[in-house]
Amino acid sequence: MKKLPIGIQSFKDIATGNYVYVDKTQYIYKLINDAKYYFLSRPRRFGKSLLLDTIGEAFGGDKELFAGLWIYNSDYAFQKHPVIRLDMSSISNKTPEALESALLYELEIKAKNENLATYDNDPPNVFKSLIMDMHKKYNQRVVILIDEYDKPILDHIDDINTAKANRKVLRGFYGILKSLDPYLRFIFITGVSKFTKTSLFSDLNNLKDITMLEEHANICGIPVQDLDEYFYEFIENLSAHKRFQQYDNVRDEILKWYDGYSWDGETKLLNPFSLLNFFDQKRFSGFWYASGTPSFLLELIKKKPESYCDIKHTELTEHMLDSIEIDRITIEPLLFQTGYLTIKDIPFIPGAPVYVLDMPNFEVREAFSLHLLSALTEKDDVRIWQARAEISKALQAGDLDKMLDMLRRLFASIPYELHVDQEAYYHSIFYTFMNLLGFDMGAEVSVARGRVDAVLELERNVYIMEFKYAKCLPGASDETKRKLFDAALDEAMAQINDRGYAAKYRGGGKTIYQVAFAFLGRDEIEMRV
Repeated sequence: MKKLPIGIQSFKDIATGNYVYVDKTQYIYKLINDAKYYFLSRPRRFGKSLLLDTIGEAFGGDKELFAGLWIYNSDYAFQKHPVIRLDMSSISNKTPEALESALLYELEIKAKNENLATYDNDPPNVFKSLIMDMHKKYNQRVVILIDEYDKPILDHIDDINTAKANRKVLRGFYGILKSLDPYLRFIFITGVSKFTKTSLFSDLNNLKDITMLEEHANICGIPVQDLDEYFYEFIENLSAHKRFQQYDNVRDEILKWYDGYSWDGETKLLNPFSLLNFFDQKRFSGFWYASGTPSFLLELIKKKPESYCDIKHTELTEHMLDSIEIDRITIEPLLFQTGYLTIKDIPFIPGAPVYVLDMPNFEVREAFSLHLLSALTEKDDVRIWQARAEISKALQAGDLDKMLDMLRRLFASIPYELHVDQEAYYHSIFYTFMNLLGFDMGAEVSVARGRVDAVLELERNVYIMEFKYAKCLPGASDETKRKLFDAALDEAMAQINDRGYAAKYRGGGKTIYQVAFAFLGRDEIEMRV
């Protein structure tokens, strides 16, 4: 039984160490023969680094290293080329000066390992000299592999000035590649984001972006059809474990937790990092999410919670996914690029393709919801889980007073600076809370005579909800507040009744609750049923 390559990004170590390797060499063969310069965006811990290392070994000339893999029996010649690999995730980037110094140091180390001298303190010039000197030394064109190209920018996305300064350094550094075409055999650049790609590589205008191309959709990650081929023994062993049952049950649960990623809307991929850790630890958990969540994502949603309210079944064109810059970030494309959203469908529509996005699987949905709610309310995860259990119990029992009490506590825990005096804000926060707590609530649900603010269908109950906000001046008397509440609740309930919002749900055998909510402020919430 082969070993699990957890944390191993060296293809040579995997190939010689009896580790499981999901064969990607057919894709590598196609890359090497189809074009010269490539760019690929994929989420963190999705196999980009191992892919780059495998490409590097393919250009290293050792054919026997690939014995048993697709490329071994192909017509690929395994001609040896000099390879320069840069991992930008290991480069210091706290300031643009630190970034330049770290780049220079990295290049000097690589030159020293090749017994080559450096005569400059400018990273682009040293990079250029290194490429030309290696071309001369080996009498072969050079292969350039750059991993996590955007890390020095993403690390400072909440500090625009540093992000822009680091981008300027990288633009000059990557820009020298355009003038070195006669010395270069192959360039492959990977990263998480695409929103900085255009400005960074504007000079390298022949860079082929394969991120959304159907023929490269499975270049990273583990296709569902490969699960049994490569991991049958692991699943079989688990099916006999006391925590699990028969094979199909284990397999179905694996797919529920870790499957669902797609870049073509058809083939589905499992998260390799989570899958390997699951087999190793023999338990289901949010391994990928726990390995590091970009804090800037949580901060962006905290500033604009309605953005989370709208992410289910988001529809975007490829232009929308690409056309983002540092100082005008849109949350949905960034959630897609970082792996929190994936392509669920590409409906046939004349013209440019439209991508329907949604969360990929249970791991992402549960972990992201829990931590975002914790960030919004500044409560720890344990308190959030307790709130979830209490609200769920109350809704199942039709105990709306208990639910209201819990919601008041959650709203009161949101910092003042995150509040906005608008009805849409309270609607979106309520919707976000309920979805983050695990309830599949529909927002702006269409019915015959209008749109309901929110609908929650449970096994025995249906909740029809309408929200109203009334602006209340600081220090208002209890009598004034009561009048504002009554007017808002009257308006909301009249809207539910007059427009017949509940008609769609009658006859289904479930108890229907028509609920009006009125908000005056953070914890100033009233309800009428």
